[in-house]
Amino acid sequence: MEVTLAFDRETYKHRNVVERCFNRLKQWRGIATRYDKTAQPYQAAVTLASLLMWA
Repeated sequence: MEVTLAFDRETYKHRNVVERCFNRLKQWRGIATRYDKTAQPYQAAVTLASLLMWA
């Protein structure tokens, strides 16, 4: 039984945007290495980085 996956151009465009966003977030050293010990400061750093990228 062979399964063929169709290439959906619109889905690929959205996936590419998400992947590029994660790659840009990884450029922030504190986020890439996860210096923060708890989830709350880490989430705050991700939010701040996201806002600065978006601005």
